[in-house]
Amino acid sequence: MQTVIERTKRLLELLGHDEEPFGVHYTDQKPVDGFGPKPGEIFTRDREAAGQIDWHKAFANEFSCLLGNVWLARRKKRAAWISHEACGCMGGGFYSGMYRPYLETNICYVTTGIPGTPMEGEHYLPDHPSMRAFMDDTMPPEAPAKYCVLKPLHQFDGGDAPLVVAFFARPEVLNGLFSLACYATGDHNAVASPFSAGCGALIAWPLAYQQRGEERAVIGGFDLSARKYMKTDEMSFAAPLTMYRKMLDAMEHSALTRHTWQGVRKKVAKSMRAWGEGAAD
Repeated sequence: MQTVIERTKRLLELLGHDEEPFGVHYTDQKPVDGFGPKPGEIFTRDREAAGQIDWHKAFANEFSCLLGNVWLARRKKRAAWISHEACGCMGGGFYSGMYRPYLETNICYVTTGIPGTPMEGEHYLPDHPSMRAFMDDTMPPEAPAKYCVLKPLHQFDGGDAPLVVAFFARPEVLNGLFSLACYATGDHNAVASPFSAGCGALIAWPLAYQQRGEERAVIGGFDLSARKYMKTDEMSFAAPLTMYRKMLDAMEHSALTRHTWQGVRKKVAKSMRAWGEGAAD
């Protein structure tokens, strides 16, 4: 893993990007220094059917967005985490593999809402069948350990390794990552951008693709609810580690070392100076 960390420094240099990527992994050890939700409602289909979930608490008092915690972790260079017992968000719990099957409430919440209740719905998809199709398609592998942790790549300095490597970047740097992914795999479909929650694009989709034998990086950041936890014009790019290693192997022979990219890289440097440190919307 140390080799991946060192070679990532070279990739950042080629990209002209100044933010280290995060790695996603599972562990039974809660991070000592990081950001995550407090213990709260346990999301299961059985508890939902029995009316045992206090939705007011879940949506108001205890709600904690995983992307919000990742935003804090990025700023402080620490870890963000989620578990089944300390979930913070029914969607985040599902997309990180902490529970299954998905909840019927989530089907309503993302689509039409529940008539006659305060849940007006997000109207991100038009109806329940389209939402069910999405949830079935994006279902990640079941969490292999208690905590799903996202942390800066350099913190993987022991025996553990991330399952997914995730960048946060503006379009020009994203352009470089996209180009490198296609070059490294020889696949013009190497990068996908499916409908997704912000955390789903970082965790669920890369792992779901990998689970069914498809090597895909995922561009995310289109979740309207999560945009407040990302900088203006910023998107995410998440690749499974196996694919990311191929990208590192190919970078010195890719377009990132050719003259066309150098022109783009100058634009990246100029925009970085103008962009400054940025802020959450």
